[in-house]
Amino acid sequence: MKEIDKNTIISVEDLHVKFTLRGAVLNVIRGISLDIHQGESIAIVGESGSGKSVFTKTFLGMLDSNGYIDSGSILFRTDDSGSDESIVDLSKFKTEKEWLTIRGKQIAMVMQDPMTSLNPLKTIGGQLEETVLLHHPDMSKEDAHKKAVQHLIDVGINEPERRCKQYPHEFSGGMRQRVVIAIALACDPRVLICDEPTTALDVTIQAQILKLIRDLQDKLNLTTIYITHDLGVVANVADRIAVMYAGDIIEVGNVNEIFYDPRHPYTWALLSSLPQLGIKGEDLYSITGTPPNLQMEIKGDAFAPRNPYALNIDFVERPPFFDITPTHKARTWLLDPRAPKLEPPEAVRRLAEGRM
Repeated sequence: MKEIDKNTIISVEDLHVKFTLRGAVLNVIRGISLDIHQGESIAIVGESGSGKSVFTKTFLGMLDSNGYIDSGSILFRTDDSGSDESIVDLSKFKTEKEWLTIRGKQIAMVMQDPMTSLNPLKTIGGQLEETVLLHHPDMSKEDAHKKAVQHLIDVGINEPERRCKQYPHEFSGGMRQRVVIAIALACDPRVLICDEPTTALDVTIQAQILKLIRDLQDKLNLTTIYITHDLGVVANVADRIAVMYAGDIIEVGNVNEIFYDPRHPYTWALLSSLPQLGIKGEDLYSITGTPPNLQMEIKGDAFAPRNPYALNIDFVERPPFFDITPTHKARTWLLDPRAPKLEPPEAVRRLAEGRM
């Protein structure tokens, strides 16, 4: 097992995930390597279907039955001791018994649709208590209830004793999302994965939920992983951003680097698509074409067919990562010293100039 930095809580190395579908094999995750640091907030962004959710589900053993890890490793540090004995390789887990030592207890997930995450036939308190007792079978029901009430208080729900007796349909969308967050935190995990946590919420409630997650992260020393297709959502909550396309991470950097000095044409395209960067009276930018068919072998840069800046080599050879700063790297041939020097699109330049 390779050594990982003491400040790294999850280290993914050359991860390949495949799915079988009607006799065909889909290469859904294509050689991802990524280190996630203790206590940080990292956002994984990309179009729908880019593999964001599949990637993080490998941390929890939640792949669909036709999906499997083909190769690679997912090293996870289970405590703060810093010893190698605390590191486990999640890619080797096979049984539900193994996963129950991690899922919920060490790594928890907030699903994107709270109405389908909650059981409509059980009270909110009953669902919280059930989660606590699953991982703490020796705890009394009375103590589990007290813990459930405290978690409702932690996520900003008033009158928690009364709310414990109510059902999901009696809660608003924003309150249901708070309950889902409370359930995810019920067993005091070290890592919280938030899969599109503001889907279907209005802008005001979105801001409240994102602020709540950030406050809980600081209070509980959580490592937070956001999954979203909207760069605007994570601008104020993430420390780092990893941009995914076609099952691969193509650019990683801190928030300022990704927003104000992006280097991959796909990141340029995502930023140019932000409504905030549109000009009144002009059509909003959209990315032409469609993502590649993952049943087919992808040669070169997967984004090349949709990339107006593509070089000939982009259709032949997959680009390596080029280091831009110690914290910023991108997988594009445009960073090769031999490549022509290109300016980013006007919308991206306006974003950078607006910061100055």
